[in-house]
Amino acid sequence: MNRILVSVLPHGEGLPLPVRATAGSSGFDLHAAIDGETTLSPGQRAVVPTGIRVAVPDGFEWQVRPRSGNAARHGLTVLNSPGTVDSDYRGEVGVILINLGDGPVTIRRGDRIAQAVLCEVPETEIVKVDSLPDTGRGDGGFGHSDRG
Repeated sequence: MNRILVSVLPHGEGLPLPVRATAGSSGFDLHAAIDGETTLSPGQRAVVPTGIRVAVPDGFEWQVRPRSGNAARHGLTVLNSPGTVDSDYRGEVGVILINLGDGPVTIRRGDRIAQAVLCEVPETEIVKVDSLPDTGRGDGGFGHSDRG
C-alpha cells in the first residue's frame, strides 16, 4: 500500500485530514484552511491554502482536481486542473480555484474545495528521432473525428 505522509501546519489545525468520502472514491478531499470566509466573484481566482504539507512517494504525483459538486452547483473549479504535487515538493498544498459561474461563491474554513488523486508517474525517457511511426489517425486532431 502506498502512503502519503501529512504534516499539519498551524493554520490547518482542527481541520480534517484528507480523506476519501466513500470506500470507492479515488480522491481525497482537501479542505480550505482559511480564517473565516472568502468570496470569489465570477471570473475571480485565488490560491486557497489547505493547511497541510505532504510527502508523495517517489514515482507518483498527487493530482489536485475539482470536486464535481462544486463545479456543477457553483461553477467553482481548479484552474490548472489537474494541479500536480510532485514527490519532491514539501511546501503547503494550495489549490488554485476559479469561479466560472454567474454569481459569487463563498468559501468557508473547512469547506471541501478539491480532491487529490495519487497517480503513478512512469520513468520516461525522451528520444529525438527524425520521423515517427505511422498510425491510422496520423496528424488529425482538434475534433477531426467529429467530421463525418
